[in-house]
Formats: sequence, C-alpha cells, structure tokens
Amino acid sequence: MKGFATLAAIAALAAKASAHYVWPQLIVNGANTTSWQYVRQSNNWQDLNPLTDVSSVDVRCYDSEESGTSSTMSVAAGSTVGFTVSGNPANLYHPGVLNVYMAKAPDGTDVADWDGSGNVWFKVYQISAVTDGGSTITFPATGMPQVTFPIPSETPSGQYLIRIEHIALHVASSFGGAQFYIACGQVEVTGGGSGTPGPLVQFPGEYTGNEPGILLDIYYPIPATYTQPGPAVWPAA
Repeated sequence: MKGFATLAAIAALAAKASAHYVWPQLIVNGANTTSWQYVRQSNNWQDLNPLTDVSSVDVRCYDSEESGTSSTMSVAAGSTVGFTVSGNPANLYHPGVLNVYMAKAPDGTDVADWDGSGNVWFKVYQISAVTDGGSTITFPATGMPQVTFPIPSETPSGQYLIRIEHIALHVASSFGGAQFYIACGQVEVTGGGSGTPGPLVQFPGEYTGNEPGILLDIYYPIPATYTQPGPAVWPAA
C-alpha cells in the first residue's frame, strides 16, 4: 500500500506544473456566457497557474493584475448559475474540493467597482471529499467540466460577487502545497428573499493554510475523515 501511495505522490508531483485551469464563463439558465464577460479576468487567464498563498489579497478573486472590466449579469433568486472550466484538459483535473461563496456589495456601490473586502462572504455551495474510515478517499468534483448551483431563494436582492474555488490537494502534504483555482463573477440578484446570509467571513483571513482540509496527505496514510475548509453552507439544509 505504501509503495502504491509513493508512486501516486510521484505522479502528482509530475503533474504539478500541468493540468491547470481557469473559470472564464458564467452559466446562467443553462447557457454559457462569453468568456470574461461576467467573470472577472483572473491573473492566471493565460498561464493557468494556481494561487498557493492564502494570506494574499488574491485569495479573494485572484484579479489584482487585471483591469476589471467585467459586466454584471442579472439573475433571479432561486435560479441556477455556474462556471465553466477551461484548461488542458478543460476540467477539474486534480483531486480536490470545491466551495462557492457570495458577497453583497454595499448599498449604493456598483459591484464592478467593489473589491469584496471585509466580513461579507457566505458559502452557498460545496463539493467535499468522501471518506470511509481510512480505506479510500474520493473527490466527486474531479473531472467536472463545469459546476452549477442554485442561488438560494432566500438571498436578498442586490449586487453580488460570486466566488468559486477549487482547492486541489494532490501536493498538499506540505504547507503552501494546496492549489487554489479561483474566480469571481458579478451578478445582480432580482426577486430576492428576506434571508440573513451567514456566517460571514473575509478573504484573506478565513484560511491560514494549516486547516486539516488544506494541509494533508491524501495518499498515505489515507485520511479516515475529511473536514471541508470554510464555514457551513447557507442556508442550512
């Protein structure tokens, strides 16, 4: 078993500089929009390289080097939206987990001009790892060419950033090894509800890099359990 795990780790290292990806298209009502039209162009839109420093302001939207010219898409509360994956291959190639957060721009502020700072982010969707006590660990998000999820119907109307992250864990056994593939879409939620989203967190700040779901060896010994990074999904199931 240990020999197999060693081979798997070597293969993961060989893939470290390849199979990277970005999130260029917002999906609304089952239709893909134009690349970077409603998604802020991320720093890695050409080289596809992930973020590894969770203390960087780029852990928010990974867009500090870009011009920020994206538009804002109108979406109804309760509707399904999503993001496409682009890369080589064009899917979530690496084993890892996924989180989707939203943050409401302050009243009177155009979300296109807002940086998403402060304790404003709440989680609306996640895809975690599946464990069975130490025999196997699987990652259902792996291989997905796109990810879709509902805007909670309770979400108040207003302008929001939607932040998606895939945390690739194939070389996460040392600090800073986890790879974050991040993007932010801009939407205006219409027909919203009267819910109070939360708990609210901030980026940077929510992750230290030492969380058991970020700093771990997925190959040997195989984790008996897995703890998803970040707060609980809102609203509670």
